[in-house]
Amino acid sequence: MKVLFFNGSSSTCWPGSDPKEQGPFICSAPIKYKFVNSMTGKTSLSFQLINQRADFSFALFSGGIYNMTVTWTSGYNINESTPFVEWGLTGNSPVQSPAGTLTVSRNSLCGSPASTVGWRDPGFIHTSFLKNLWPNMEYTYRLGHLLLDDSYIWSKQYSFKASPYPGQDSLQRVIVFGDMGKGERDGSNEYSNYQPGSLNTTDQLIKDIENIDIVYHIGDTTYANGYISQWDQFTAQVEPIASRVPYMTASGNHERDWPNTGSFYDTMDSGGECGVLAQTMFYVPAENRAKFWYASDYGMFRFCIADSEHDLREGSEQYKFIEHCLATVDRQKQPWLIFSAHRVLGYSSDYFYGMEGSFEEPMGRESLQKLWQKYKVDLAFYGHVHNYERSCPIYQNQCVNSEKSHYSGTVKGTIHVVVGGGGSHLSKFSDITPFWSIYRDYDWGFVKLTAFDHSSLLFEYKKSRDGKVYDSFTISRDYKDVLACVHDGCEATTLAH
Repeated sequence: MKVLFFNGSSSTCWPGSDPKEQGPFICSAPIKYKFVNSMTGKTSLSFQLINQRADFSFALFSGGIYNMTVTWTSGYNINESTPFVEWGLTGNSPVQSPAGTLTVSRNSLCGSPASTVGWRDPGFIHTSFLKNLWPNMEYTYRLGHLLLDDSYIWSKQYSFKASPYPGQDSLQRVIVFGDMGKGERDGSNEYSNYQPGSLNTTDQLIKDIENIDIVYHIGDTTYANGYISQWDQFTAQVEPIASRVPYMTASGNHERDWPNTGSFYDTMDSGGECGVLAQTMFYVPAENRAKFWYASDYGMFRFCIADSEHDLREGSEQYKFIEHCLATVDRQKQPWLIFSAHRVLGYSSDYFYGMEGSFEEPMGRESLQKLWQKYKVDLAFYGHVHNYERSCPIYQNQCVNSEKSHYSGTVKGTIHVVVGGGGSHLSKFSDITPFWSIYRDYDWGFVKLTAFDHSSLLFEYKKSRDGKVYDSFTISRDYKDVLACVHDGCEATTLAH
């Protein structure tokens, strides 16, 4: 793109220079177009255009307790430069870690518009692993490329705090939302203004970034829908968040679904991307990123991230993973067990589900609820439905606790939360409010979990428009409460002595 060669007082590029030799981290410039007005003879309109091929756009993802993974994009292939990350404990001498390089070709996509009118060369995606990190310590880093003439180009310097040791007793703060997409900061609108709340959510998280430790964006990430340049738009938008804290993602229908490609739902929602962009742009600790399910540990939390766009019925490969993820957590060290998927596999009184009479995604909780109950899952999060709703602690369609603001003692059922109001157009509720629905909100927002220690958890739902808390509850309990026998959740015993 020649966009970066325009002069502009607020440009972060060096006007007139070679885009591949830029030093700044994200290169964007206000471009002014002039039009002729029949009354005055002239007018103008400005747009903010982002060109990630010029230098760097990147996200930071968790790769395990001792590792962090840094991913960024550039215009350099491996025959043009050597990518790496220079990093170290803040104040100490840095080291350099090499980065691998991938890209996406047009013929790796599954259909139109991704492979036709929506195609745009995504550049080169670089990933580096920062290993053997000291828990809780602050690290600084910058991205680099060694060019063929032995000169270097650099991003600006960034910092992050390494993850806590699994089970560590300390303040830990987690953000959860789905279906955010991206917005335009120059005042222009995408066709149909599909994600009107996206910038509000992003800005609230940036504003509170010092009080956030990790983010889970549970599907429908960019809503690029086959228009590849929109991935650049999204990564630029979340860069102030993802450069500071781990930004974990899940697979949604708008990333994955395409007919005859192995997705469980035979729709065209991905616009022909069929998961390729999401799998390449976002590094998550899955054994096979084409199957986007994985376990994620953060201090006192264990997250089991399912891929609702693949089969998860009993007996399937994914069902076995989910049970393994839930069964292998040590609840004495990691008491807060969270299940998450994009589609609503639990409970939602969304209008569409109400029309179906199911209040859930078909074949959702029927397959999984006995696992949630057996392993005493605390919370289950979903996106897909663009609103907020919280259920009572529930099992087999029955509330097992009459409390609404504080839960204590034995884990008798799972609280299901729809948090799909990250930014996309809102979904209306059914006219009927089910008995299990504790709180509903037709607005954009996100959830913040705060673990104070092994016995105390605070849940807060915040609106994106103002960052204020509109729904909340607390959980307090001890390890013996997790071990206690509940309906369909008892360990086998014997009468032998």
